[in-house]
Amino acid sequence: MRHASLLPLSHDHHHGLALALRCRKQALGQMQPVGAHELRQRAEELRNFILNNLERHFEAEEEILFPLIRSCVPESHGLVEDLLREHEQMRRGVSHLEEGAGLSKILFDLGDLLERHIRREERELFPLFESHVPAVQAEEVKGKIERALAAQDA
Repeated sequence: MRHASLLPLSHDHHHGLALALRCRKQALGQMQPVGAHELRQRAEELRNFILNNLERHFEAEEEILFPLIRSCVPESHGLVEDLLREHEQMRRGVSHLEEGAGLSKILFDLGDLLERHIRREERELFPLFESHVPAVQAEEVKGKIERALAAQDA
């Protein structure tokens, strides 16, 4: 069971994993209907998810969660740097989705990156948080994450 402070991020992860699977299946022609129109629709769905959901999710991680993990778990620096690079790759991927050329490969690659990124946070980063961050700080993070996500929804 996830620590309560991480639940809003895990909730986003659940939706991201489902979308990543749809993107990869659509790109491989394993999702009906198949065609250029459907690829464009899936690309638009991914683009909207990144811009409207993941961007605020990334900001909450980058401004709240990652600095705390770095301060509490010095050996996490490499992991956090990798995750930051992946955030940047997904942000840049939005412009590639809009180009349209090679859309199937772009959609597959971004879906794959999204899934790997989420799984790494859930399997590596979050357990570090749960085992190393003191309870008082974890509770403070919970409120900060909730406020950050709520402020961006307003």
